[in-house]
Amino acid sequence: MKLALVNRQVILPESGTEFFQCHASTLVRLPCGTLVAAWFAGLREGSEDTAIWLSRYEHNIWTTPQRVAAREGEAHWNPVLFYPSDKLWLFYKVGSDVHVWKTWFITSSDRGFTWSTPAPLVNDDILPRGPVKNKLLLASNGAWIAPGSIESPERWRAFVDRSSDEGKHWNISFVPLEADNAIPGTNVALWDGVKKGMLWECCLENLLRWDGVIQPTLWESSPGHIHMLLRSTR
Repeated sequence: MKLALVNRQVILPESGTEFFQCHASTLVRLPCGTLVAAWFAGLREGSEDTAIWLSRYEHNIWTTPQRVAAREGEAHWNPVLFYPSDKLWLFYKVGSDVHVWKTWFITSSDRGFTWSTPAPLVNDDILPRGPVKNKLLLASNGAWIAPGSIESPERWRAFVDRSSDEGKHWNISFVPLEADNAIPGTNVALWDGVKKGMLWECCLENLLRWDGVIQPTLWESSPGHIHMLLRSTR
């Protein structure tokens, strides 16, 4: 498979933004042709001022970014846009770090101009349910399948959350993958951003340690045949 560059557009101006760093963008195309992009941004990954920002591509221009989800004193992470039918969904994480964050969501019925009141995806669950970073899969049977993962101090674990009633209830299933014989990473071609403290985790020993697998992405090659791709190490 070959990829070809069709178009390249700048969503954010080079200067004049209200934040220092932005990260983890998500993109969805609505039936009307509008493109919607979201990301989290703030002083740095994990800082208390991070929030979820959004822009729409309409009439051949990206709109001025708007802050659509924020909570005083709490970091926001990893937005995921999803448009299954008549409503735009935005899932995101809230919490001081990846070990304690929880999943919240908002919805919009007007292409992202206005949003519902934020709500937790699954009440009274200590796990970060729903999508962790990548898109939900709308399966051929109508089910919503959210690829998720947990980053505990002991082990990274991947899972899927499945909803058969359009997001009202979710059932979690962990990926039965163990990799105790994995080889730790090396510091070859280490990103300069690590040295500059641009990540929430900048300890080299921790970054290159094998912890498991996280952040899965899903696709359905034929009805009922769903595949998963995951990442390992930090």
